[in-house]
Amino acid sequence: MKLSVVVPVFNEKATVAEIIDRIRATNLSIELIVVDDGSTDGTRDVLKGVSGKIDHLLLQERNAGKGAALKAGFAVATGDVVIIQDADLEYDPEDYHELLKPITKADADLVLGSRLTGAKPQRAYYYWHYVGNRVITFIARVLYNTTLSDIYTCYKVFKREQLTGLEVKSDGFEFDAEMLAILLKRRLVVYEVPISYYGRSYGEGKKIKWYHTVLVVWNLVKYRFV
Repeated sequence: MKLSVVVPVFNEKATVAEIIDRIRATNLSIELIVVDDGSTDGTRDVLKGVSGKIDHLLLQERNAGKGAALKAGFAVATGDVVIIQDADLEYDPEDYHELLKPITKADADLVLGSRLTGAKPQRAYYYWHYVGNRVITFIARVLYNTTLSDIYTCYKVFKREQLTGLEVKSDGFEFDAEMLAILLKRRLVVYEVPISYYGRSYGEGKKIKWYHTVLVVWNLVKYRFV
């Protein structure tokens, strides 16, 4: 089974080379797609230096948002399964092996990695981020009749065939919510797997803010009824 790992990157000079090495260290058959979303901190120089480890290096002309970067990456993916991977080291590629089991053993269409089960190492992170995530997850559960525990996780693993007809309009952080809303409406076989989480502080480069919760909730509600 061939995996397409799509890594959206924006100003991650300090971590991007290491995440690429960690992805390769999984020893899985991986098509590595890295999309730089207009970085200005020297990330592009780092990427060019490790370009031999990358199958597709896409350089966006300007910062258009995580969603825009993911769309660009999805467009060139050829693997049987697609994995979304952030470049900031909060998520450990070693979890790929567990994330893939529901697909290989139960023919799952979509697998989400949960940071909230307590089964693996979890850095204690911002309380209001936790509250925002719980609000998002509760709303998604009600609207989409699901028992998922961590809607806004980075790790979304899905069969590439699910990209067919996946017309996501959002370009920013709310992309995840819109994409997930579309997929959940398809009545897919969905699994959740515990993952490790090594969260960053804002001082360490964390980018998501409180107002993203509002955008996510709006997208979950909006796309439930369209």
